[in-house]
Amino acid sequence: MNLSDKRCAIQDAIGAIKDGDTLMIGGFGVPGTPMTLIHALVNHGARNLTLIKNDANEPGMGIDHLLQSGQVTRLITTHLGLNGNAIALMNSGKLAVDFNAQGILAERIRAGGAGIGAILSDIGIGTELADGKQMVELQGTSYLVESALRADVALIHADRADCFGNLAFVGTARNFNPLMATAARRVIVEAERVLPLGQLCADEVHTPGVFVDQVVELGKLSEEYAVVRR
Repeated sequence: MNLSDKRCAIQDAIGAIKDGDTLMIGGFGVPGTPMTLIHALVNHGARNLTLIKNDANEPGMGIDHLLQSGQVTRLITTHLGLNGNAIALMNSGKLAVDFNAQGILAERIRAGGAGIGAILSDIGIGTELADGKQMVELQGTSYLVESALRADVALIHADRADCFGNLAFVGTARNFNPLMATAARRVIVEAERVLPLGQLCADEVHTPGVFVDQVVELGKLSEEYAVVRR
């Protein structure tokens, strides 16, 4: 059986992103954030983007470059506390922000990847997190209806990949990247190393290549990746 080689130039991968697209961007702080793909997206210039990401990174890092270039109109996230730029954009009305409890964000993405329309949760009832959301009652317990999340494109960072797109992650990079890889129409991966097919042990594969569309091999990691250097 011949498996396709999904390696490509970064410009070819990012070039498919359009104005108005919804993007999932992996990462848990710095680990797992696809810094190089983000810079390529800034240069590509697609605008009016909706981002789904666990956090807003820190000033001068990660998605802050997209926020500061004015390419993002909406951010679905769990917190902004480390990024004063994101907070200022939200307070000025230039950035719409949808806050989620961290576990709820992960479950909404997982549901999107599993083809489930929504999840039920009692988290946030009676708080601002419940504003505007539908509620249902089952067996005497009230739940919020949290809609599943899907995206046009997911941008993923992996420690290792093979040329077919089987992926291995390290540490907290596994918190959101594998979920997002199942919940987007197109999945673009930057990998620190791309191995020949067969050299990534099956037991090391965290995301199968069937979920991946394009793989970009990184060269030397920039300073933004400093905390994940091993």
